[in-house]
Amino acid sequence: MHAATAKWYDRRDSVFVDFCVEDSSEVKVKFDKSKFEFSCSSGTENTKYHNEVELFGDIDPKESKHRRTDRSVLCCLRKAEPGKSWPRLTKDKAKCNWLSVDFNNWKDWEDDSEEDLSSFDKFSEMMNSMGGDDLPDLDGAEEHESADSDDESKYDFIKNHAVVCTF
Repeated sequence: MHAATAKWYDRRDSVFVDFCVEDSSEVKVKFDKSKFEFSCSSGTENTKYHNEVELFGDIDPKESKHRRTDRSVLCCLRKAEPGKSWPRLTKDKAKCNWLSVDFNNWKDWEDDSEEDLSSFDKFSEMMNSMGGDDLPDLDGAEEHESADSDDESKYDFIKNHAVVCTF
């Protein structure tokens, strides 16, 4: 048996572990309070994988779940103590050669307050709150308006109401 390669990341209420196993079958995930086990078979050669992880903190086994895709198995471990940061996935500080941090999904949420939204969340909230009733009808605008016109053209509207977004 081999250990499956995995990436993990921390969130406020959960820890996510993504086992990178393509075409998995016979997937079994067992959640306990302080550890979890993952096993499966993969590929045409029916390679067997097994990982057992003693966790840094406790989880809620009943609220923890997993989801299989063609390329991986994602495990969502619901923290027993939401809001407590996990500096590592494992109880021991020893490095596991099969485990790495998923920096594409990592977010430093510790310093964020509950009210503090990310730039993307702020942008999404703003876009959702914008009503469509007060927007001008741009379909009927004439193409040959003079530059001296006091009327607000569709281009002036867009220029004056543009939103600059930084991520």
